Amino acid sequence: MTDSATTKTSWRKRTLWGIPVLISVVAFGAGIIFWGGFNTAMEATNTLGFCVSCHEMEQTVYQEYKKTIHYQNRTGVRAECSDCHVPDPWVHKMIRKIKASNELVHKVLGTIDTPEKFEERRLYLARRVWKSMKATDSRECRNCHNFESMSPEHQQPRARNQHQNAFEEGLTCIDCHKGIAHKNIRDLLEDGEREALEAPNPKYTRPVPVLFAEGMERAHAAEAAAAEKKAAEEQAAREAIQARVESAVAPLNEKIAQLTAQVEKAGSGAAAAAPDAASGQSANAASPVAGALETPVDWNAVPARTVTLFYPGQASFEWIQNGKDHGGSRAFTKAGDRCSTCHANEVKSMGELIASGEKAEETPIPGKRPHVEIAVQAAHDDENLYLRFQWPDTPHAPVPFADGGKLDPDNQAKLAMMIAGENVEYGDQAGCWVTCHHDERFMPDAPDQSELAGYTGTELAHLADGVTKYLADSRTDIEIRGKRGAKRGGWDKPKSADELAALPANGTIMDLIRYRSGGEAENGSIVAERIMAADDDAPVEAAGTLEAGVWTVILKRPLQSASAADISLDPAKIYTVGFALHDDYASARFHHVSLDMRLGFGAGDADIVSVKQ
Repeated sequence: MTDSATTKTSWRKRTLWGIPVLISVVAFGAGIIFWGGFNTAMEATNTLGFCVSCHEMEQTVYQEYKKTIHYQNRTGVRAECSDCHVPDPWVHKMIRKIKASNELVHKVLGTIDTPEKFEERRLYLARRVWKSMKATDSRECRNCHNFESMSPEHQQPRARNQHQNAFEEGLTCIDCHKGIAHKNIRDLLEDGEREALEAPNPKYTRPVPVLFAEGMERAHAAEAAAAEKKAAEEQAAREAIQARVESAVAPLNEKIAQLTAQVEKAGSGAAAAAPDAASGQSANAASPVAGALETPVDWNAVPARTVTLFYPGQASFEWIQNGKDHGGSRAFTKAGDRCSTCHANEVKSMGELIASGEKAEETPIPGKRPHVEIAVQAAHDDENLYLRFQWPDTPHAPVPFADGGKLDPDNQAKLAMMIAGENVEYGDQAGCWVTCHHDERFMPDAPDQSELAGYTGTELAHLADGVTKYLADSRTDIEIRGKRGAKRGGWDKPKSADELAALPANGTIMDLIRYRSGGEAENGSIVAERIMAADDDAPVEAAGTLEAGVWTVILKRPLQSASAADISLDPAKIYTVGFALHDDYASARFHHVSLDMRLGFGAGDADIVSVKQ
């Protein structure tokens, strides 16, 4: 036998771990080819083109997905179907692919081969995805997103607060972000099912990352600096407005001086010639406006805070607590967040959504301004609190469903402040919002006249014009969600007269004072209903002018009162307050409102600080 033949035979007999080398090489090569082909086919099924190659997907969810930020965004990073619906870890990916074979069966059966069939099964399909993502701590979301990598200083306050709550409570992405890439049908879930599905899972709690905590500090510092800059700009703008007002008033003051001189010269017979001028009423005021209120305050020495009021539409106290309506309901009811904690930087955008009828408003008013910025100043002496408000007037926007286009033709403007008692449930979180309910007049579940006439109790005495504001604390039951078609609210379920009488003394009351351009100032309170009446124990004064397109209103109320219907103010404490403006002849819920605000007297952290004069 030749040497070459011997070498060839020897090579063929060589083994590797007991396996002939030749077979190993062939198997290795075949494995590469098989794995390469398998992986290529696997990845091909993960492409967007493959996922929308059937018309069932192309005509439905794909069309919705194309309108979202996951499809097109400023960074050019697209999240495709597989990024959200296929796990990244290999074992889980294989399991998902095996399960996906069931979809081929339904493709053959034509289970969702038309848009109509798909819509019928949409909620069923969404439930499966939601439950799967909940069970895996939103694993697919974290293919791209990661709590630890978030930069809170680049997030809205609502988002960063919710993300911090997620760390501490054990929430996961899908709890809040259903419908992020497709039509949102979360509100089709029954209340109990939704709450169970979105309940925190203690297994998902995690420490707040150091980078996230540092980002929160930077965000707060940046906002504080921005607020300081904005305050300086607003002060300059107010000074410009004041100069404009003084310029407009100067000719009137000159006329008053001339008429006064004529009166002194000619006698009292000329007094009747200048009633309007002597009253201080603006010549360009569109309705009766009270004259200026004399106060001992130097308003030039009192800092002003700009408060943005927005149009709330039909967003009631029940609406706030219902997760189907309000995505932040859990943060409010469970975490104890204030409304302003999440929405302070969103007030204008919320007003725009609601005023346009896009959200929480079934009867939008064309031309209704979505928000109003009001400059608020506060001062006090040993006896009284003084508040000064200034805001721009607006052209009249007729109300389509009101006679003459004006809901309250006697009052072009009404401005009110509420002060929350210390034991009003949610009062420190929501401010005056606790008084607004789904069954008040002009609200969706307002009772009709026959229902009002059918009320035979003695606890409510002011139903002639419909249900007014009230506290949930004054009712035996409040329907929050409207289960099985029930009307939301609880207007007809007041507590007994004795129970209601005991609430104000316990701090369960909302104190209310109000300026009216067409009438006297009002002092009122809210417990079982809104009561507006003169009160000699705590006289309230108010006056306002409309000059050069700017309203100026001053409110005055005693710090202390002997009346149970008033909240006495202790300068050592901080109070939750809310402001409401009925401008342009508005009435009822067609006003602008503030979020919860804190009023202080120099001590503690307050939004509005009263200056001692």
